[in-house]
Amino acid sequence: MSLVSLVKFNKQGISLQEAIEESLNLINFQFNSKIQKIAIKPNMCYYWDYSTGETTSPKFVSALIDVIRNCASQKVEISVVESDASAMECKYAFRMLGYEKMAKEKGVKLVNLTNDQAEKVKVTVRNKTRQFSLPKTIADADILIDVPKIKYMMMVKLTCALKNIYGCNPYPKKYKYHKQLDETIVSLNKIMKPDLCIIDGIIAKGIKTIKLGLIMTSTDPVAIDAAAAQIAGINPHSVKYITLASKEKIGNINFTPKGEPLENFKKLFPRKNMKYRTREILSTLYSHFVAGA
Repeated sequence: MSLVSLVKFNKQGISLQEAIEESLNLINFQFNSKIQKIAIKPNMCYYWDYSTGETTSPKFVSALIDVIRNCASQKVEISVVESDASAMECKYAFRMLGYEKMAKEKGVKLVNLTNDQAEKVKVTVRNKTRQFSLPKTIADADILIDVPKIKYMMMVKLTCALKNIYGCNPYPKKYKYHKQLDETIVSLNKIMKPDLCIIDGIIAKGIKTIKLGLIMTSTDPVAIDAAAAQIAGINPHSVKYITLASKEKIGNINFTPKGEPLENFKKLFPRKNMKYRTREILSTLYSHFVAGA
């Protein structure tokens, strides 16, 4: 079974950088000093500030960059990547969400995958072959790091590590794939499987926004999504793209937790109930038919 680490970030005297390092140590992950290029994919699904729990914090990515440079090399080339969506353009999202400022401070690249060079790649899922574009920045990276959020999503129940790779698809009008969203998510993860997944759960968005203080890490996107589903109060076997990804050998739906007990975060996570059903539906409709997430 795959290892999934859970670290509580609320300890006095411990920096965010040290907490990320702790999460990596728990799964025995080490950055190779020979690594030259790394691509980091945060969640920037729309123009929501990280304080809402909807998007990955640039402060979290900044701390991760420090970890990479301390553990791998100061010379490693780092690109923070995202792609345009139906109602979200990277040139605005990078600025509004604080990534332009962070990139200048850390000396890293911001790459809009929609404008990146790409090659056509075929992939087979459920015995059906599909074709997608593989951006050069991701193809050339020695490591792809997935930095998602844990959120509810009516169309597929949960969005986390596997769904975040959906944003690596450079085609901007992503609603095109909504009718086969589970198969598309799995196809894209086959083409661009992340080497490392680190969940920014410092601020969480369930039925409301709370400070959860969670950092969760794994080299297996299926395992970390299964753990995230449990935290959100969802049976991971009921999430179609998670079970499909497991069947397609992307990862293992079974996992071994390390660090803080998963139940501690599950108790805190603002889980959905019937009272919030209408609100969830309206929010999801806006996100996916207006924002094109």
